[in-house]
Amino acid sequence: MARIEQKLAEMGITLPPAPKPAAIYQPAKRVGNLVYLSGQDCRVDGVLKYKGKIGSDLTVEQGYDAARLTGINCLAVLKEFLGDLDKVKQIVKVLAFVNSADGFAEQPYVINGCSELFVEVFGEIGKHARSAISSNELPFHTPVEVEVIVEIED
Repeated sequence: MARIEQKLAEMGITLPPAPKPAAIYQPAKRVGNLVYLSGQDCRVDGVLKYKGKIGSDLTVEQGYDAARLTGINCLAVLKEFLGDLDKVKQIVKVLAFVNSADGFAEQPYVINGCSELFVEVFGEIGKHARSAISSNELPFHTPVEVEVIVEIED
């Protein structure tokens, strides 16, 4: 078993099939040694586990879990695209959007769910640059959407 898949198994994580695009876009696009992942959300078996705004409909803790699930979906897309997560050289950038209630300003704590997952899975190479941005609405009422840029080696 590959090293990263072994780590996921030890963490009790089984990657789901990669989510299918909801519109006309590619889930992943390679440019040189960088792979750009399109925005993912917190679907489990094709259904959003959480819906709504953090700070009114959902707590920070629920948002954190949604972000962690979103990170797992990002890994599923990456695994399908690369075939082997051991090809990841480093997680470069996480761009995250949080469906936020008026006045909510704790987006970084929500997105830590995704960031901490990447560090748990990949160790030092999972540390990344990041933006956690408030949004007044997100598609399908998902509480978080995450894009990732990954450097790979063949």
